[in-house]
Amino acid sequence: MGESTVTTLEGRQPATPQPVADEANDRAGQRLLRRLRMPRRPRLWFEILLIAVSYWTYSLIRNAVPEQRTEALHNADWIWKVEHSLGIAVEDSVNHAVNSVTWLIVGMNYYYATLHFIITLGVLVWLFRSHPGRYAATRMVLFATTGVALLGYYLYPLAPPRLMTNTDFIDTVVVHQTWGSMASGDLKNMSNQYAAMPSMHIGWSLWCGLTIFALASAPWARILGLLYPTATLIVIVATANHFWLDAVGGMLCLAFGFTVARFWYGSLPYALPQLVPTVPAKPRGGPLLPTKA
Repeated sequence: MGESTVTTLEGRQPATPQPVADEANDRAGQRLLRRLRMPRRPRLWFEILLIAVSYWTYSLIRNAVPEQRTEALHNADWIWKVEHSLGIAVEDSVNHAVNSVTWLIVGMNYYYATLHFIITLGVLVWLFRSHPGRYAATRMVLFATTGVALLGYYLYPLAPPRLMTNTDFIDTVVVHQTWGSMASGDLKNMSNQYAAMPSMHIGWSLWCGLTIFALASAPWARILGLLYPTATLIVIVATANHFWLDAVGGMLCLAFGFTVARFWYGSLPYALPQLVPTVPAKPRGGPLLPTKA
């Protein structure tokens, strides 16, 4: 009996804990992924640093793209011909009509130069304060939109209408000596002049408008949210900084940004909880153990 027992035990294959270990690693990876996807309360110092570094990096890369003047002008001519074939090539008419009203075009120049940053930062601050649970996801949309736009600047250099040589577009900043474009006047050496496709004025303003419309409670605020990208579209065309199709490019970039956020969080940012879920704190001490008598 004893020998057979020993033989039976010796004939058994040793158990391999590998599948159990793999399953544990998979569960740990899933928990880590859930933690990364879980909305957290944003930290002010981190957000300020992140936005500053991100915009600095964006500007650095955008301006580092070689200014391919010949190709950019060729692409502008092609865009202009496409718009003519589509029957939407009216940018020059809008440009001349608005330019004839001095106070209006000067106001648009300053609109183009300032609100692009002011409104976007304002919406970020509002999200941070009032919608912390949706802040990270909505910010991801903005960052992904801006990131993919850099590919457009690199792969498709495009001259804005005001720099085309065979048309009568008016550079309204130069004519009225106002500060309204980083690519005009004394500021033209600080920015890539041939990075018009896609239009981030449209990408960012539409992000602001949709965010305000989806999350604001006051009807007047929601209406203003829709009017803001509409007004921005008129401004970028009237100042001859963009074609209509540049705006379409900005919209496509924004659609990509929403797709990235939807994939990462499993939901559109606006459908996430407004506030960050609070997790009950674990007690510092473990469960009481029975003491020996």
